[in-house]
Amino acid sequence: MTAYAVAHLHTPSSHDDVLTYIELIQDTMEPYGGRFLVHGSAVEVVEGEWPGALVMLSFPDMASAHDWYASPAYRRILPLRTGHIAGNVVLAEGVGPDYDARETAAALRTARDS
Repeated sequence: MTAYAVAHLHTPSSHDDVLTYIELIQDTMEPYGGRFLVHGSAVEVVEGEWPGALVMLSFPDMASAHDWYASPAYRRILPLRTGHIAGNVVLAEGVGPDYDARETAAALRTARDS
């Protein structure tokens, strides 16, 4: 199942360290099948507030996403970003092509009402 790394970067910066991080990150992702889905695009806020920037990466599966994030190559460059940009990063597994939200709602109702 495809997995995603999603970053909500609250304080984007063009500090030299951040630019170096951006130059180097692609090489850390490629061995794990990672690729950018969203990077540097403007977001359109339709509900709530969204200060900052959005970055989304995809990986073939959750194990690959975890392995990338824990890899020595990525851990080496991570402080270049975290030293200058506050934000949150999460890893999440996607849903399959046959996913049906109605089934999830039914299971949640059953669990709640049990």
